[in-house]
Amino acid sequence: MAAICVFCASSRTLDRRWLDLAAETGAEIARRGHTLVSGGGCVGMMGALADGARAAGGRTIGVIPQSLVDLEVADLASDELLVTDSMASRKTVMIDKSDAFVTLPGGLGTLDELFEVWTTATLALHAKPMVLVDTDGFYRPMLDWLGALADQTFLKPAGLGLLTVTDTVTAALDALDRQLT
Repeated sequence: MAAICVFCASSRTLDRRWLDLAAETGAEIARRGHTLVSGGGCVGMMGALADGARAAGGRTIGVIPQSLVDLEVADLASDELLVTDSMASRKTVMIDKSDAFVTLPGGLGTLDELFEVWTTATLALHAKPMVLVDTDGFYRPMLDWLGALADQTFLKPAGLGLLTVTDTVTAALDALDRQLT
């Protein structure tokens, strides 16, 4: 099956519902027979994601920079833990190791990862499917802003169309499964 990379928050101070969403995502990836690729952290949504995948019998690949390993936030239970020398090289490895991408709610790091993979897709550096999970309208303000950028021709409609937006994990993985076959 496919290697699905998930971008999400690693904050330790999130509401339980976000941790549950991440655990549900990891479990659903595993149930569908896919491998989870993540940022290699053991905290916040990232930790819940990997734990959810493993609890459902899934394989996990974590990609983490040495600086975060030094802070003792690495997911040492990963089936494969790849340690990079920087955040930039982490993103490159995550993109290379993955067949598709899911973005869950998150902050600046999550947005950085989303925009990196999306930008490289608009430049035709990869043709891997990308899905944004807009649970409870989390990303609605950003999506409205991006629509305005397209209206002003700062963003090509074709580039905007490369990102599939869903409101549930099931719909996100259904969309990826359709695009990967």
